[in-house]
Amino acid sequence: MNVSIQDFQVDMQLKNNGVELEIRSPQNEHLGDLCIGRGTIEWCKGKTARGNGIRKNWHDLIAFFEEG
Repeated sequence: MNVSIQDFQVDMQLKNNGVELEIRSPQNEHLGDLCIGRGTIEWCKGKTARGNGIRKNWHDLIAFFEEG
């Protein structure tokens, strides 16, 4: 996967706007964006706009990874 930061206007700590990662396949096909904020993480598949993706809070994400 190719991952790049679309807008790198953050300090060491995430601010209100968070950070958006652009996810591309090795063939450079745009797969979607991963929006990481202080309260939630959102997957925006393809051309889905921010705010219309699949949103999870940090507790749900941590539980998912800890389930193994």
